[in-house]
This record gives sequence, C-alpha cells and structure tokens, in this order.
Amino acid sequence: MRVKSGTVTARRHKKILKRAKGYRLSHSKNVRKAIETLLHARQYSYVARKKRPGQFKKLWIQRIGLALEEFGMSYSKFMANLKTAKVELNRKMLAELAVKQPEIFKKIAKLG
Repeated sequence: MRVKSGTVTARRHKKILKRAKGYRLSHSKNVRKAIETLLHARQYSYVARKKRPGQFKKLWIQRIGLALEEFGMSYSKFMANLKTAKVELNRKMLAELAVKQPEIFKKIAKLG
C-alpha cells in the first residue's frame, strides 16, 4: 500500500516558514529559499558569536584610551606601567571605571 507523506511534509514546511518569518521577498514564502536562508543565518550567527569578544575588547581599549587622553598618556604605556606596578585589573574593569567612576580611574592612571 502506498503511504502518502503530505501531512508530514506540510508540517515540516510550516515549521521552516515560521522560522523564516520576516525575511524579504521569496525568502519567507518559498520553502527552498527559506531553508537556504535559514542555513546561512545560522552560519552568520555562529561567526558573530565568535567575533563578539574581540569587538568588546576593542571597545574597552577605545574607552580606556579616551580616558587617558586627559593625562597625555598612551594606552600601551599605561598598560605597561600597570604591569610594572603589579596592578591586575582587566580591560573590562578599567573601561568600566573610566566611564562610571572617573575619580577612581584617575588614581589608577597616576599609578600607571
């Protein structure tokens, strides 16, 4: 006896199209296009997750650098001075201090 798989396929397609909602043109209407788009989207999101930590590090360095302009000191010299002074604060904490508590950052900058 022949088994029809119409309902199974329809359900699977429905799930795919539901996930592809909001994509432009046929990417949210055509099942083949939707599958391809979803595969690419997953790949892009994977790559973006790997890049995110680097982007944050870049942001922290920029914030610290801007705060150091006030003292006429470069970022690299500041970090080298912190290492010689044995101050073990990471970039994230230094950037946070530079933005939210500048008076504490000034004291650290004078150390470095």
